[in-house]
Amino acid sequence: MATNKPWGGRFQENSSWATDEFGASIGFDQLMANEDIEGSLAHVEMLRDTKIISAQDAATIITGLKHLQTKLQNGQLQFTVANEDIHMNIEALLTKEIGPVAGKLHTARSRNDQVATDFHLYLRKRLPKVIHEIRHLQDVLVTKAQKHVETIMPGYTHLQHAQPISYGHYLMAYFFMFQRDVERFNFNKKHTDISPLGAAALAGTTFPIDRRQTAKKLGFKKIYSNSIDAVSDRDFVLEFLSNAAILMLHLSRLSEEIILWSSYEFNYLELSDQYTTGSSIMPQKKNPDMAELIRGKSGRVFGHLMSLLTVIKALPLAYNKDLQEDKEGTFDTLKTIIPCLKIMSEMIATAKIKTQTMQQATTDDFSNATELADYLATKGIPFRQAHAIVGKLVLKGLKTGVNLQDIPLAEYQKIMPDIGTEIYHDLQARIAVQRRQSLGGTSFQQVRQQIAEAQQILKNS
Repeated sequence: MATNKPWGGRFQENSSWATDEFGASIGFDQLMANEDIEGSLAHVEMLRDTKIISAQDAATIITGLKHLQTKLQNGQLQFTVANEDIHMNIEALLTKEIGPVAGKLHTARSRNDQVATDFHLYLRKRLPKVIHEIRHLQDVLVTKAQKHVETIMPGYTHLQHAQPISYGHYLMAYFFMFQRDVERFNFNKKHTDISPLGAAALAGTTFPIDRRQTAKKLGFKKIYSNSIDAVSDRDFVLEFLSNAAILMLHLSRLSEEIILWSSYEFNYLELSDQYTTGSSIMPQKKNPDMAELIRGKSGRVFGHLMSLLTVIKALPLAYNKDLQEDKEGTFDTLKTIIPCLKIMSEMIATAKIKTQTMQQATTDDFSNATELADYLATKGIPFRQAHAIVGKLVLKGLKTGVNLQDIPLAEYQKIMPDIGTEIYHDLQARIAVQRRQSLGGTSFQQVRQQIAEAQQILKNS
């Protein structure tokens, strides 16, 4: 055998160092070392119980694997590019520990089902951590919303003042947005919790293995029904990346508004010094850099999703080396979204809300125009006609600097004689908010109902 590679029997020449380095995945898949050992322990126990290997050989292999596991936990394992990936590295280290009997571990197994198993295990362990951080952010949003149910702010469409709303209502919009993220990641668990172990290369194996035993040992709820699907499927990874991309989209939208609201022009909130930075040249600056970084990091997560979609879109069944490209983006996505969630939670929890500025912004504008149109409609004027009347009043107000609530009653009575002073009550921003009692609306009562619903969701999670 010209090469010392475990697969080198049919080769006459060694691969070049450049090939070894280019093809190796150990630089990143070593993150799955513990999962690789866990999978191997389950596999060897099954090989013993099905009498594919002797109990004595199995005991030796199990002892060696557990010794490697302890060394891994203590940071004592050294991996090399020469051994390509985490699977071959662990096998080489096991051989060093216990000798040639280590070679029996790979009976009835391929690196194809091995890597798929490792990846399922790795992601399955981390999905609850992602969900935990989203839940924490939701809890922060609910706590903040409770304090600001009666804080009035302009609601926006097209980034133009639309109608006055409760700031608590605004925050709860993000709570329910993140709730859908939780539901998506929870669904992601279903397809991650399937065992590919025992599919071997793609066709299964002639050995009398027990796939149900290894699945149970590893805590998988289901087993892939088709061996080709088992080794080629990366839907569970695509689901994770897709869910992560949507999560980052939500975080980016919230970041954008934090950046806007903390600007001099809006001045709706002030971020804590802990989550801002200064300028190296402009002494007055207080930059929302953490929000900007979250907004920016959404791009890398979107990119990882697009990358894997592109890798898989034309792959023939079953396993192809292209699938080595499934891990780095996933590892980086996990490394990205969890800190983003932590920082966002802390940033919102410590932000100072400028309630007076928000309130004032709803009195120096025309966001009560819909209230006036609705009022006229209650007097019998068709809404479309009322809309036109109010539009003309707004145009005149913009030219004269007179807001709708400051127009004299006599002017209103020219539109309709029976308009009374109650019109000024309806035009107050606070009253406009309180009157929006429709289910899911911005009235204080409705916002408190949303908060109660959210608290129940968090309690049951």
